[in-house]
Amino acid sequence: MPIRQLPDTLINQIAAGEVVERPASVVKELVENALDAGARRIDIDLEDGGIRLIRIRDDGGGIPAAELPLAISRHATSKITSLDDLEAVATLGFRGEALPSIASVSRFLLTSRRADDAHGAALRVDGGQLGEVAPAPHPPGTTVEVRDLFYNVPARRKFLRAGRTELGHIEEWLRSLALARPEIELRVGVDGKPSRRYRPDGVDPLARVRETLGETFVDQSLRIEHAAAGLRLHGWIAQPNYSRATGDQQYLYVNGRAVRDRNIGHAAKSAYKEVLFHGRQPAYVLFLDLDPTRVDVNVHPAKHEVRFRDARLIYDFVLRTLHEALAETRATMEQALAMPRGAEGLAGHALPAAQVREARAFYEALYGDHGALPSQPAMPPLPMSQDGAIPPLGFAVAVLHGRYLLAQDEAGLVMVDLPAAHRQLMLARLRTARAGIGLHAQPLLLPLEPDVDREHARWGTRHVAWLASLGLVVEPAGESRLRLRAVPALLVDADPQALLHDVLAACADAGAGDDDARLDAALAAMARHGVPPPRGMTLAEMNALLRDVERIEAREGQAGGVWRRLDLSEIEQGFKRGT
Repeated sequence: MPIRQLPDTLINQIAAGEVVERPASVVKELVENALDAGARRIDIDLEDGGIRLIRIRDDGGGIPAAELPLAISRHATSKITSLDDLEAVATLGFRGEALPSIASVSRFLLTSRRADDAHGAALRVDGGQLGEVAPAPHPPGTTVEVRDLFYNVPARRKFLRAGRTELGHIEEWLRSLALARPEIELRVGVDGKPSRRYRPDGVDPLARVRETLGETFVDQSLRIEHAAAGLRLHGWIAQPNYSRATGDQQYLYVNGRAVRDRNIGHAAKSAYKEVLFHGRQPAYVLFLDLDPTRVDVNVHPAKHEVRFRDARLIYDFVLRTLHEALAETRATMEQALAMPRGAEGLAGHALPAAQVREARAFYEALYGDHGALPSQPAMPPLPMSQDGAIPPLGFAVAVLHGRYLLAQDEAGLVMVDLPAAHRQLMLARLRTARAGIGLHAQPLLLPLEPDVDREHARWGTRHVAWLASLGLVVEPAGESRLRLRAVPALLVDADPQALLHDVLAACADAGAGDDDARLDAALAAMARHGVPPPRGMTLAEMNALLRDVERIEAREGQAGGVWRRLDLSEIEQGFKRGT
């Protein structure tokens, strides 16, 4: 068959296969166009879940009558004019594919008027066939009417779901948009009846969050606001006791654009790792702002995904920001868990009731209905796990001298060496990270140039790339000096110079013949720097650590030597019970 140029109608229908997946895709493209046109109010009318009718009316800038046919032309846009514009695009749309793609698979009507025009103009398109531009009454702004979606592409139409299902997809996308643009008024009508109205509130963004996700999310959320390295992360994250069975309340926006990004999603989930019950999902509304040149939005036809130029830096930035925000809640929980049931402190001061409820909900979320706030400092009754069994290392009771965690199991007392346990867990995290997404590097605010052994400096200079794979970014700075620019994000609280010294020494001691031995030695040296200083721990934190130790030891198939057990018989023999 000879090579032939495809007709424009077929080209647009092929493009529609990428851009127009379902009615929600049409609503997304048209509403984003309205926002790019400066709209402050958008009315959305739907029939049969958008299959029979989608009508989007806005009060934006409008389109000149002479440009209506151009607006329906493929790759025609007012939003970019050069490659430089594309690399720093700030508008939601920019491809110039949405209108011609939608018009090619529907009965399409575009009506628009600029504020200075005497009247509006309309252009009808039927399955990609353009009509004539004609005068039409219209207020300033634009209306796009899409009827009988996929009527001329039956193979696509049969894949559409029932109208109620398609409406659900549209409503979910509108919730996402409403969170991102609280200053915009959105009115939704379904089958001729008013359905939903998002009232504009540019003064208090939290009002839109409350309207969209509910009062409970707002009450249980933490405000996030952090900027560094040209990045800004802001929004709200739910506290651990407001966890979800699914990720249905995870909203991420990059420069105002709703996106799905596995990298950031993984960072967010990792930040919650130590405070969420297994199988639960965090909830959040997060906005990441950065220079548009540092993110490529032109990687997906429907613009659902982006590509970051500094993906590892952004991963570490999000992980650390959320981890620190969640860490601040532990002080409140620790205080609440230490209070008697009457919420009276040791000095007789009452703890705020909201904090007591928060701590109790967190504890119960972790340990089920058997969890309870201790009413006395004495040993609490042994709780049960959700499946009715007592875990291998039991349940935590206390920490002794900041070094030993004491836990109660069926047989007696379990003692865990906390520094050894932290080393074991950090080593497992380092190995998992390196085998998975990699050990991300966290740049230092200022590079360091520590003096090192001359042989170590030579070795480090020869293995710069290998060290970088561990998150240690170095470069030569002299015969006995290396310039350290970044450390592993998992070890950001460690002494960076001591960390570098120990890793170089461990690698030198491991020799040059066995790469696996060298890697094991390096990771073990790094893990020693992941041991936190002695501090108070809540019961929730103690039990979470016990469960982590159990999981690691079960995975490795052997005990790690970080705990020992005293049976009740041994304890009683020490007291010479029965004599």
